Amino acid sequence: MTRRTDWAEYACPDPPEERGGRGVTGSAGGEDGDAYGGDGPYGDGLAGGSRRRAGGARGAGGARGRRRRGREEPSGEDGGTSASSRAEQGEPPGDPVERARAICLRLLTGTPRTRKQLADALRKREIPDEAAEEVLSRFEEVGLINDSAFADAWVESRHHGRGLARRALAQELRTKGVDSALIDEAVGQLDSEQEEATARELVDRKLRSTRGLDRDKRLRRLAGMLARKGYPEGMALRVVRQALEAEGEDTEFMAGEGY
Repeated sequence: MTRRTDWAEYACPDPPEERGGRGVTGSAGGEDGDAYGGDGPYGDGLAGGSRRRAGGARGAGGARGRRRRGREEPSGEDGGTSASSRAEQGEPPGDPVERARAICLRLLTGTPRTRKQLADALRKREIPDEAAEEVLSRFEEVGLINDSAFADAWVESRHHGRGLARRALAQELRTKGVDSALIDEAVGQLDSEQEEATARELVDRKLRSTRGLDRDKRLRRLAGMLARKGYPEGMALRVVRQALEAEGEDTEFMAGEGY
C-alpha cells in the first residue's frame, strides 16, 4: 500500500531568511576543540601531561597579564557604542541624527534594505526614536529607502534564482518588514502559469538524480522539494506526476489515492 504524501511533512511555514544573511552556520571551533583536545581520548596520556607541565610556568603570569589587559581595554558589544568604536566605524560623535545618517548610509552601501531593517539597526545602536524617524523619513523622501522597489527586486531575484513560489516569497518579505499591500503587489507579478513553468523546470533538473530509486521515494523527493519552495500541493503533485509519466513510471496509484 503506497503511503499518501503528507504535505505538512514538507511545507515549511517560515522559509529561512536570505537565509540572508546569512545563512545558517554553526560554531567554527566547537567540534574541532572536542576532537583535538580537552577530555578527548588522547587528553589524559603522557603527551597531554607533558604539555600541561610545560605550560604551567607560563600559565600563572599569562593569566595575570590577560586579566590586566582585560581591565584596561574594554570593548563595546554588538558593534560597540563607545566613542572609540563609533570613530572606528566612521560615525560622527555626539549628534544622534548625524550618527543615524552615517549608520544608514553605511548599511545601504551595495545592499538595498527595507525601512524596518534600518530601523532595527538604529535601535540596536541606541539611536533615539526621534532621530531615527527623522533620518528614515528623509531617506524615503529622496528614494534611498524604497520598500516597493525592494519587494519587486526581491521577487524577481528569488523566483528566477532560487525557484521560490509566491507563498515562500511573501513569507520572506514579511520577515523583512515589508507592508502587506506591497507584498501582494510584488508577488502579483507572478501568475499561476509562470509558477507552474518554474516548478516543471525544478522537477526536470531534479529528476535525473532520482533515477534508480523506487517510485514512491522519487515521488516524495520531488514533491517535497517543491513544497519547501512554497508551491501549492495540487500544482506540485500534478507536475511530479506528469514528469514521472514521461519517464514511463506507473502513476495510476496517485489518482486512486487522492493525488
